[in-house]
This record gives sequence, C-alpha cells and structure tokens, in this order.
Amino acid sequence: MYRNHTCGELTIANVNNEVILAGWVHKVRKMGGGMTFVDLRDRYGVTQLFFSKDNNADLYEQANKLGREYVIQVQGNVQERASKNMNIPTGEIEIIASGLNILNISELPPFTIEDETDGGDDIRMKYRYLDLRRNAVRRNLELRHKIAFETRNFLNDRRFLEVETPVLIGSTPEGARDFIVPSRMNPGEFYALPQSPQLFKQLLMVSGFDRYFQIVKCFRDEDLRADRQPEFTQIDCEMSFVNQEDVLNIFEDLTRHLFKIVKGIDVPAFPRMDYAHAMKYYGSDKPDTRFEMKFVELKDLTVGKGFVVFDSAEYVGAICAKGAASYTRKQLDGLTDFVKRPQIGAKGLVYVRYEADGTLKSSVDKFYSQEDLKKWAERCQAEPGDLILILCGETEKAQKQLCELRLEVGEQLGLKDKNNFSCLWVVDFPLLEKDEELNRYFAKHHPFTSPKEEDFPLLDSDPGAVRANAYDMVINGVEVGGGSVRIHNSELQNKMFSVLGFTQEKAQEQFGFLMNAFKYGAPPHAGLAFGLDRLVSLFAGLDSIRDCIAFPKNTSGRDVMIDAPSRVDQDQLDELNLKIDIKE
Repeated sequence: MYRNHTCGELTIANVNNEVILAGWVHKVRKMGGGMTFVDLRDRYGVTQLFFSKDNNADLYEQANKLGREYVIQVQGNVQERASKNMNIPTGEIEIIASGLNILNISELPPFTIEDETDGGDDIRMKYRYLDLRRNAVRRNLELRHKIAFETRNFLNDRRFLEVETPVLIGSTPEGARDFIVPSRMNPGEFYALPQSPQLFKQLLMVSGFDRYFQIVKCFRDEDLRADRQPEFTQIDCEMSFVNQEDVLNIFEDLTRHLFKIVKGIDVPAFPRMDYAHAMKYYGSDKPDTRFEMKFVELKDLTVGKGFVVFDSAEYVGAICAKGAASYTRKQLDGLTDFVKRPQIGAKGLVYVRYEADGTLKSSVDKFYSQEDLKKWAERCQAEPGDLILILCGETEKAQKQLCELRLEVGEQLGLKDKNNFSCLWVVDFPLLEKDEELNRYFAKHHPFTSPKEEDFPLLDSDPGAVRANAYDMVINGVEVGGGSVRIHNSELQNKMFSVLGFTQEKAQEQFGFLMNAFKYGAPPHAGLAFGLDRLVSLFAGLDSIRDCIAFPKNTSGRDVMIDAPSRVDQDQLDELNLKIDIKE
C-alpha cells in the first residue's frame, strides 16, 4: 500500500491516527535546532510533515536531503499543529514522521509549482506536465470534468443517447479549412478530420435515434487566437420532431443547470435578441450585455454644419460612457490610438464631455454649437459627468469599430466583471452572406440550415434578405453555442444548394449520401453545439481557453512539449505516395 490517505483529507479528527501518505515534495523548510518541515503535495492538497533530529536522527538527515518535486512515501502519526494554517483544509494538523521512502528523485523544475509561478507561457507550455501540477491549472480541468459529467447526466435524464461518429471523414471545403489525412490504402485520396459531426448527427435523426449527443473532438485548420485551437471539444446535440423553441428551452435549461450545480448561481431566463437588433445597437452578433452603452445614431443631427467628416459619412454612431467625463486628454488620445489601430481601422474619434456644470465640451466645437451638442446628449440620454464617443464611416465598418471601442471602454470602466454572467439567445440570423468578389452566396452557418418559412419566397427574389432558423447562445460577449433547425425536405435542400451555386453534380458528389437518406423519410430535426472549452473558460474566469485544455497548442498551432507538427521519414511519405518539396 503506497498510501491510506490523500494529502488533502486529514483533519483534527484524525489526531493520533497512524497514516501513510505519498506525493511530491512541495517545500522543505529547515528550521535549525534539529527540526525540518516538509510540505507534501498530491492532487488533493498539501499536508505538513515534521522531522525531528531528537526523534530519529537518520530520518531527519534523510529529510534534509529531499529536493523539490521528489516523489516520496511517508509514515507517521497525526498530531495537532502548534501553529495552525486555517487557509488550507489540513492546516490544523501535521504528520510526525516515523518512516520515509524516496520513490523517485527529481531534477530542479524550470519554474516553481505555485499558483503564482515564475514561469512564462512558453516555458510552461514546454513543460506542460509540470504546469498541470499547479493548483490553478488542475482546478480548471476538474471544472471541465464536472461540466462534462453534469452535461452527460442532464442529457441522459432527458433520453439523449450518446453516439460516437467517425473521425476520418470526407472533406467539406465549403466550411472552414480542413485538416486532411492521406490514405495509404487508397493512393492519391484523402480523409479529412471533422469540423463537426453535422452530417452524421443528421443521419442519426433519419435513422430514428430521436435524441443524440456527443462530447466530441473537432478540428479546424484556422489561425489561432485566445478562444480558438486547431482541435477543440463540442457538446454536440441533435433532436427530432422539435422546433426552434424546443431546442432553446432544453439547452437553456441545461446551461442554467450547469450554473446552479457548478457555480451555485441562479441565472435568470435568457432574453431573445434578433440579429438585426444586435448589430444596430452593439455592432456584434455576440453582444456583451453585462453593461449598456448601446449605440445611438446621430447622422441626422450632425449634417449641414460644415464638418465634412460627418457630412460625407454614411453612418455616425455614438456610445455614452457613464461617469467618464473625467477622462484626461491623455486617456482620450489613448482611445483615439486604439480605434486607429490597423485591426480596427477607424480614421479618428470625436468626443463630447458633459461637464458637471451642464456645459458640453467637444473635439468639434468649431463646427457645433452648445445647442447642437445638447441635442446629441439628449439622444444619448447623457447626463452631467458622462462622456460621449463618436465614430463614423461606412455603416457596417463603423458599427464594428464602435463595438470594439465599446468593449475597450467597458473594460477600462470595470464593467466586464468576470463574476457577473449575462446570457442571451441571438436569433433570426441572415441565412446567407454574399462574397462580392466571387459574386456568390455562402451559407452563414452551413448549407443545411432551414430558412424561416415566411422567407421561402425570397430565395428566388432576394436571397440576401432571407432569415435563418438559426440561434446562438451568447454569454458575456462570447458565442458559447449555436445551432439551427435543419432542412429535412429534399426539394428545399436542392433549392439551397442551387442558391449557393452548387451544380447538381457537385451537390451529389459532396452531399449525395445525405440527400439520398432524405428520400427515405427524414423527420423534422434541429440541433445545437456548445463549445466546451469556451464554456469552461467562462466558468473559470479565464481570458484564454488554453488553460482549460490539458495539452493545448500555442498560437502557432504547435505542441512545443512533444514538438508537433514535425517532419516524417521519407519512407512514410513514400508509403502514402506523397512527394513534398519544401524549400528550406
């Protein structure tokens, strides 16, 4: 027996018990006077060990040779500590050691195994197996386990069946970029790794499975950012004989259940916001509604005063930052620099301070009178002490720029509290989006999303105006999940392919198996997929999904711990009939 207790469970109730513990040496404190304390750590906590020269000189000398992260086994008697540490569960006791067995020695780790470590991101990624020993990272994975476990229980209780779908599938170039896998047994042909189990879960509905779910790995060969990895995990679900309301209700219930069980929070019912409203007032289809600061259109109040920038703009929009009139010129210049960054692309920023005495001071006083500015303030519902910030330009671009500005100001004013959760559904997305360069439409979600029934006629006359039976769950400005009611009618699916520019031959080549399945009685069905990584990172208050994934990739898509991706032997390439010419 290596241990009969963990390092996190012994309390004052165990005093005088003989115990065996095993774990890693967290700290060694040599106190002088023949006393040494060792903090022993495992996944469950830390227990203090006491070695005394008077009690056992050989054991004391052995303890003094221990190094950080040595793996040891210790026997001893539980005693009450003279100096208690009430910050940890085991802080009232210590183990008076009577036996010590070094199970394995350790080199000095390249960073400290502490919550506040001295290791930077790169070194922690390289030694991820050590990083995972830290409480902060381990807690994230425990949280991930709990969310996945509760999700399975919730869906199982509602008659969902967990079904595994293939990992080696055919490529679907209409979506994001695929990872492709060469087939040795079929020279010149390739599998793809799934971007989602979309087609298979629809086929399961045709098969009569009725309610399916899967916690599944998905793969997209895309550029990385804080909320994106090349491989990620979805809670993937599909249901038959349901409409949009049915899906929203059951998965809203799931999310509220997770908040209650995992976070101890009662989240109110999710409001519904249509896409057009979200874009008009937030400039985003995933609005952060933890704070107001909605967009206010000012174009009609700004024209004809000689300010060419506003006169020539298609759109003039403002946000009102409550209590921010105290912003200094340096802070305002900082916001101007922020919106002029290449990734945002605004030409400049106009501001109006609403002073405490009721006067309005702006960066465009030369063109606009106090009366003009008062009208702006009234429309923005501004009060003394507030700051109005204004951007202009082409409508869609300016709204996106104003969205970024709103989020930045919200951050600066402390309005993006990670412990405050604001959830909503965004609905009525456009079905299609047009690529002007290619002069063709693409599916905004995927080509199997059903149009809203009342918009069917627009597929012929005005495809860009067709709304989708699609929905996204948004929490704190993060798209956590999304889905749609699916097309289950072959005729409508063929119409959709036609609008997307597919020839019958191309549609048959890529999706013929699904179209053929629909001929045999496909039920009405709909589904949704949650991003498990994003959900966990929100619950954990993380800025990146990386620390809730056991072995993540870096921003270049590399696993620096195992050095992947890497070159392979020419023999392997020859077996796959691949010839690669890479210029060094």
